[in-house]
Amino acid sequence: MSKQAEFAVILKMNPMFADLGADKLQQLAGLCHTQQLRAGEVLFQKGDAGDALFAVRRGQIRIETGASDGSRLTLNFMGPGDLFAEVAVLDGQDRAANATAGEASELFVLRREDFLSFLEREPKVAVKLIELLCHRIRWMSERMEESVLQPLPVRLAKRLCALASDYGSEVHISQEQLGIHVGAARESVNRQLQLWRKDGIVDLQRGRILLHNMNKLSAVARNE
Repeated sequence: MSKQAEFAVILKMNPMFADLGADKLQQLAGLCHTQQLRAGEVLFQKGDAGDALFAVRRGQIRIETGASDGSRLTLNFMGPGDLFAEVAVLDGQDRAANATAGEASELFVLRREDFLSFLEREPKVAVKLIELLCHRIRWMSERMEESVLQPLPVRLAKRLCALASDYGSEVHISQEQLGIHVGAARESVNRQLQLWRKDGIVDLQRGRILLHNMNKLSAVARNE
């Protein structure tokens, strides 16, 4: 499979582009180029111009932000097949976080200027994207409401299950980082994890969490 075809497949998997049709996806994919990053190399920093969207072909990208004590907090991990910064390619606003290669990586890159030129030539695609973005805003609003109303164990279990679906039963994330994801203090996250450890659901090691009973964790995530 050519790189262009690979990128078209990734675009197809993203809700923002999924319904554009095979021809338009191929045209978009034809505008991309690839970029290599060494482990630890910075892709972009907070405050940089949002001038492109990216998709991971191989490797891993960490989305990070700064903590009050000067350390770095990982907000998300992007692995092969993940697309990110798709909103920035539309609005061009400054990056809200840093992106760093967790290991040697190769990315697909679609520059904002190329994407906007494509939309000018294809106004029907632009209208479709507006519809998709409106749907995404509604979806995010619903998820935010759920997050506020759900108890911490449910929010925490949902996040761990999501990480497990991408990276398996050994999740490399600190309790402080988990707290940022679920909107809770590290101490609260630790208390819940300790309860799950006693129940044999998880095991805690430095900088990582081992998920031993996904059935029970999934049940908590479903608030059962």
